[in-house]
Amino acid sequence: MQTATSKLTKKYQATVPEVVRKKLKLNAGDVIAFEIENDTVKLRKARPVDIEFSSALVPTLSEWESQNDEEAYNDL
Repeated sequence: MQTATSKLTKKYQATVPEVVRKKLKLNAGDVIAFEIENDTVKLRKARPVDIEFSSALVPTLSEWESQNDEEAYNDL
C-alpha cells in the first residue's frame, strides 16, 4: 500500500498529491467524490451520476439558508 499526505490550509483546502492525481487520472477542473463509511473516507474521481445527484440536491437545501439557521448551527 502506498501513502500520500497533504496539509490543510486555513480554508480547509488541500492539494491532491501528484501520485493520487496520476492514479485517478485527475486534471484541473475535475470533480472529486468522497465516499464516507464510519471512520473511513475514500477519494475518487466523480462520475457523471455523482455530479447530477449533487446538482439536483442543491435546490432542496435552500430552506436552511437563513441567518437564524446559521446562528443556531454555527457551533456544530
